[in-house]
This record gives sequence, structure tokens and C-alpha cells, in this order.
Amino acid sequence: MSKKTLSSTQNNKQLPAWDLSDLYKGIEDPQISKDLEKYQKESADFALCYKGKLKDLEAKEFAKALQKFESLTTLGSKLGEYAYLNMSTQMKNKAAVAFYQNISEQLTEYSKPTVFFSLEINKIPQKTIDTWLNNKEVSFYRPWLDRVRRFKKYELPENVEEILLEKSVTSSSAWVRLYEETASRLVYTVDGKKYNDAEISHLLENKNALIREKAGKEINRVSKENAHLFTFIYNMIMKDKAIEDTKRGFARPVSERNMSENVADEIVDTLATTVRENYKKISHRFYKLKAKWLGVKKIQYWDRNAPLPFSSNNQCQWSEAVDIVLNAYKSFSPDLYNIAKDFFDHPWIDVPPRDGKRSGAFAAGTTSKNHPYLFLNFTGSNRDILTLAHELGHGCHMQLRNKNGDLNEYSRMTTEEVASVFGEMITFQSMLAHTKDDKEKLCLIAMKVSDMINTAVRQIAFHFFETRAHEERKQGELSEDRLCQIWLEEMQESLGPWVKVDKNSAYIWSQVGHFYFLPFYVYAYSFADCMVNSLYQVSCEGKVKDFADKYLNMLSQTAITEYDSLLQPFGLNARTAEFWNKGLSLISHYIDELEKLDKKLKLK
Repeated sequence: MSKKTLSSTQNNKQLPAWDLSDLYKGIEDPQISKDLEKYQKESADFALCYKGKLKDLEAKEFAKALQKFESLTTLGSKLGEYAYLNMSTQMKNKAAVAFYQNISEQLTEYSKPTVFFSLEINKIPQKTIDTWLNNKEVSFYRPWLDRVRRFKKYELPENVEEILLEKSVTSSSAWVRLYEETASRLVYTVDGKKYNDAEISHLLENKNALIREKAGKEINRVSKENAHLFTFIYNMIMKDKAIEDTKRGFARPVSERNMSENVADEIVDTLATTVRENYKKISHRFYKLKAKWLGVKKIQYWDRNAPLPFSSNNQCQWSEAVDIVLNAYKSFSPDLYNIAKDFFDHPWIDVPPRDGKRSGAFAAGTTSKNHPYLFLNFTGSNRDILTLAHELGHGCHMQLRNKNGDLNEYSRMTTEEVASVFGEMITFQSMLAHTKDDKEKLCLIAMKVSDMINTAVRQIAFHFFETRAHEERKQGELSEDRLCQIWLEEMQESLGPWVKVDKNSAYIWSQVGHFYFLPFYVYAYSFADCMVNSLYQVSCEGKVKDFADKYLNMLSQTAITEYDSLLQPFGLNARTAEFWNKGLSLISHYIDELEKLDKKLKLK
């Protein structure tokens, strides 16, 4: 697959940026103040109209209450998402950061009168709920009502819930803000040149092993330099979570996240155990091959994602990356292609890396009445192509769910990642089909296997790190040395004997943002990767008629349908170890292909 050289001019100046004016014209837009006033007034009016009165409502009146509450949710989401998106590209802009914090605090304060709603619903007898659900307008909100009722036993008295809501901006949310602001300001220096987080991460993909080593050690050095603060923040976040978990009655630190995902603790345990049992078959075997290709006995921790010495240096233009991804989507489903194309026909994607922009990539849904936005840091590598495919999958998923309304929709992480990882898979398969040279094919498969290990295996190692840290935190604060020790133990076990895990990577745990702002989120990546791999294998087997249509229909229902029902059309069952092994077997299959190509090419 030939590629044009990516120029720095294109990288810095010609790549598209998003336009947030569909939400607001800027932080000085007078509509923001009007919407905040509206949100405050309607929240108070809602409480005045319905507080203490729900049990006496007829079904039609309750439906009206649900619709009003959804309208409030939509308005709050629009304000909050705009504030965050505006800040995410300019983390060093004090006005943008202050605006985000102010909006967050105001939304929290103004929403307090509505805290009663779910609490009062959970005091109503199930018989009354069932009667209401006979009404068509109420039954539309059944997924939301089921979710509210699921948390019934974990709710606290209304006055306590109000305090927790109000204090969130000065407790967990405040610690997360401090972490993100500090992380975004970190400066890394390699050979006298300064880099931000996103830029130095790309140095780890440099072909020069010395540059990778300098970058890897520098990331660890800066992490160590800031470890005292990050350790303190992490301890506070863990303690804050433990206090609330205890008050609510969650059995384990992971249980609240599992409840949000509507997945049993036992299913997550089965996933984690199954992945751990496959460490040797997958990551250990792959890194043994990679050590051979890199010409070393053991690869350094920072070389896990290093390009192979014989891989092409070419990078692709943004326009070429767009064509690759859209063509892959179109080959799978013309309907999916039509949804995806909108993101490129409109200014909905922020593409270039730049100073002050946070690192990484994400897709942000705003409301069902507004389109999503995609956030990238594109530099033109094969991995960036797959990142585009990943985030575009999220965006299409959000568009497919718009008809469900804002109240029914929520971020169920285990299914959120399905569309994105599947988007990567079909794009990878398209790239592979167009690659004829065996050496290029080996490099492409190796990159994909590396990414799949990062998703399916490494995230479970993260999960075990989190589990151990949160359990030990119950006995008191953890020192940075103890966190480093747990980290090194879990990394060594997951990566295996052909990866060098030592003091030069001991502090990398502090770089994993999910530990801070979404505790126990990480297993969702592995969950979704295994689920996608299983789905993809089903599609290849050709036994499910109209697979693409059934897949898109599944995506449209991920937040409103149980796993058993979602997977039933494909003959899959997430409750068994067999399901997870099926997904992991695809990674093993690709490693088999790498071993065959290695033998064929007689690589040293």
C-alpha cells in the first residue's frame, strides 16, 4: 500500500479542526447565560411541580414529568459538553479552563432540586410502575426506569445524595481536574527539545532505538518527578470512592462500575481470569517474536509498540487516511458509510496535534439533537489510521442511537467500545487485503496484534493493578513505592519474560488517566475487544444472514437492551469462558500468521 509523505505543513496547518458553533458561538455567547438561567429555573420548577407528588400521578402525567426531566438532561449535557470540548483543545488557556470549572459547578448546583426524582421513583411500588408502563409514552422510557430501579438498594437519603452531588466538585471531580491540568502541563525534554505528552508518545514509535530509549526514560523520569502529587491524588480518589461505596453498600470496589454496565461481577471476573490464563499464548508469544525482530534478547518496556526495523517509513496524508477508512466502512455496509461520511462533510473533527491540546483521542456525544464530535492527534501513521477508524466507530454508534432520546442513553462502556473496535477491525482487514508484499503484511499484522494486546491483555493487567490498589487502600494510603511495585508485578506477569520491566518503567501507572477519572473503566476495552473478535469471526463464518444489518441494529440498541438479547442473533453468550476464549483466539490466530510469515521470510 503506497503512501505519500506527510508534511509538517499539513500536520500543523492544513488538517481540519472542529467548529463548536453548532453548540455555542464561544464562551462569551449570551445564549450560554440564558441557557444556564433556564436550566436553573426549570430545575426549581420541576421540583415544585413534582416533588412529593409522584405516587399520585396518572400515567399521562408521569410521562409528562419524564419528558420535562429529559429536556433538562439535554440542556445540561449541551452546556457541559461544550465547556469540556472547548477546553480540551486549549488546556493551557486559563479562561477556557475556568469556564469549564464554572459551568461544572453551576450545573451541579442548579441540578440539586431534581435529585429527588429517581429517589422518589424508587419509593413507588412496582405495581404502580407496571401500570404506568402500560402507557406508550411512559414505556418509551423503560430502559431509564429499569436503570433507576436497579440502583434502588444502593441509594442514600435525599439530603445525603444532595450533599454528595454538591461536594463532588470539591472532592472526586476536583482531584480529577487537578490531575488532568497537571498532566497537560508536563514538559518532556529529549536532546534539548521540549515535547508535550502527545508529541513524546510519538517518539516511542520512532525507528531509532536510542530515541525511543530516551523518550521512554524521560516519560518515566517526569512521572517520577511528579509521583508525589499523582500518588496523593490517586489516594484521595480511591478513598473518596471507598467512602461512597461503603455508604451505598457495594460489595467490592469494582461493583459500582459493573452495576453501571449492568454486568455481573462474576462475568467480569470470568473475563479477567480468562485473559490472564491466555497471557502466555498471546502476549508472551508475540513479544518473543518482536524481540527477535528487534535483534535483542529482551525488548525494553517502551519498545512494545516500536516499529519493526524493516517496516516502511512512509506516512499517509489525512485525505488518504479518510479514504482508507471510508472505503472500509462502505465495503462492510453502505448504510454505515453514509453515516460516517457526515463527519468529513462537516467540521465535526479536530485533527491536528498542537500545543495545549490534550493528548489521545476520543468521541464526544453531546445530545440526541446535536451531532457528536471526534477528537484526534493525527500524525499520519498506520496506527493513526486505525485510531480514526476507532473514533469514527464511536461517532457512528452515537448517531445510530439518537432515536433513543437522552434519558435512555448512557455510557455503558463495555458496549461503547464495540463499535469503535469493530471499526478498527474492518479497516485493518481492508488494509491487509490491499497489502501484497509479505514483509509489509507482517508489519501490518504485527502492529494490529500489538494494538489488540494493548486492548485485550494490557487493559486486564491494568484492571488487576486497580483491583489490588483499591483493596490495599482500605488499610491506609499507598506510597508511591508500593504503587510502583504493584505496577511492575502486574506488567511483568502480563508482558512475559521477553519484555524488560524495571525501574525505568515503574512510574508509568501515573500516566493511565482512566485510573483517575473513570475507576475500573479499563476492563471495558478488553470486554469489547473480545466481543468484537467473536462478532467478526461470526461474520467471517457466514452463518448469520444479513450480518451487517443485524450488527447496525445491535448498535442502535446497546444502551437499552441486555447483553443476552444483543448477542442472541449472533449465537453468542457472554456468560461463558468459551465466549472470551473465542475472542482471544483471533489474536492467537494472527500470531500464528506472524510465525508463518517469519519462517517464510527467514527473518533474523
